[in-house]
Amino acid sequence: MDSVDLNVLRSVLEWCRAGQRVMLYSVVQTWGTAPRAPGAMLALRGDGVVIGSVSGGCVEDDLIARLHDGRIPADGPPVQLITYGVTREEAARFGLPCGGTLRLTEERVGDPAWVAQLLARCEAHEIVARSLDIATGEVVLQPANKRDVLSFDGHTLRAIYGPRWRLLLISAGQLSRYVAEMARLLDFEVLICDPRTEFVYGWEEQHGRFVPGMPDEAVLTIQTDERTAIVALTHDPRLDDMALLTALDSKAFYVGALGSRVNSQKRRDNLAQLGLSQQAIERLHGPIGLHIGSHTPAEIALSLLAEIVAIKNGIELKQQRPLQEGV
Repeated sequence: MDSVDLNVLRSVLEWCRAGQRVMLYSVVQTWGTAPRAPGAMLALRGDGVVIGSVSGGCVEDDLIARLHDGRIPADGPPVQLITYGVTREEAARFGLPCGGTLRLTEERVGDPAWVAQLLARCEAHEIVARSLDIATGEVVLQPANKRDVLSFDGHTLRAIYGPRWRLLLISAGQLSRYVAEMARLLDFEVLICDPRTEFVYGWEEQHGRFVPGMPDEAVLTIQTDERTAIVALTHDPRLDDMALLTALDSKAFYVGALGSRVNSQKRRDNLAQLGLSQQAIERLHGPIGLHIGSHTPAEIALSLLAEIVAIKNGIELKQQRPLQEGV
């Protein structure tokens, strides 16, 4: 789940607690090409203010119009299904490409207790399934796992919510600043660990949260899970390898370290001598990033994050780096 959708739920909770009327819309089905995938959400406040999106903009405009022209009565059913794009003309009107169609749930949010509970569980890095009964509007929260996906059978919507993706950077150096800035734009929570106090100057709190201690301690402190990526960027094996020894035996979905192919192989040999299993060592990404001929810190950061996002999204990577690329 993206933090965009978490922000939708945070606004729902805030508005409900302030006594506002709130409608929550979720994309439950799409046919053809649709602007947003199932699971995307939008919240509509009683005065027409919106947060989130379910399309490229035209559907949002119609949802606001439904509120203002009385198509959403105050005493209506708890949940309704709305379909856009049934005809080619309607698809064109609502900006749905290639004759696409999408179906939404229109849900009245009464007691926001389930919203508060869901947000708290996501903050605790749990993955949660929310079951919505279309007939009654009843919401049930249950544990889920990373393999679960949204499902809808016409009677029950089962949507999956989870914590933000995280990126732990071992290093507060120049490259890390570029990586952190780009990662935040890609919706990652950025964490930084660097025991070298000389490198901490100039970091603003909004660019990332510092994790105190040595690199191996930081990996344990953040309770690394399947939504965490860890990258060692100090270029100092005393610090990088310390983090890698712990990270490669963790649940992190991506573990990488800066270095050329030659240096990356030396690092693997060193990790083996330190007792790390071959299975764990094979998880190490190095050289890091997709091959784009990167040389500057910004280009290396772009290359790295492209690789991390591809793996996060389940894309199989087949690119091979030239022997001399990397640092």
